[in-house]
Amino acid sequence: MSKSVEVRDYMRKPVTVEQSMTVSEAAQIILKHKLSGLVVVDSDNNLVGMLSELDCLKAIVSAVYNGDEPGAEIVQHIMTKNVEVNQPDEDIITVAASMLDHKHRRRPIVDNGKLVGQVTCRQLLRAIKGFGSR
Repeated sequence: MSKSVEVRDYMRKPVTVEQSMTVSEAAQIILKHKLSGLVVVDSDNNLVGMLSELDCLKAIVSAVYNGDEPGAEIVQHIMTKNVEVNQPDEDIITVAASMLDHKHRRRPIVDNGKLVGQVTCRQLLRAIKGFGSR
């Protein structure tokens, strides 16, 4: 497999939420779009974190257990803040290897700090599988 393909060829626009949303609002978006997680951005579309369905579930269960209002917590307080990212011009094999190393199912793609897309394991699998048929 000698052909290099850039991640920009396979990335898509991700579903995003703002860090000021409640966990309940974010969980509704996850359920509506049948996703396992979301990209968190600020009002200028800068990547600030990632939020998984497990993050939401943990926050809601913890609130119930502690007698707090389930889902009232703010996304900013529970999201993952230190997020691995890639650039649009990176090779898909390099991105796939990094995702495997970090056990990530999705990877935000940024250009100068701005979110420009996201790539998932499924998209990379399709792209890499396509190399064998060429």
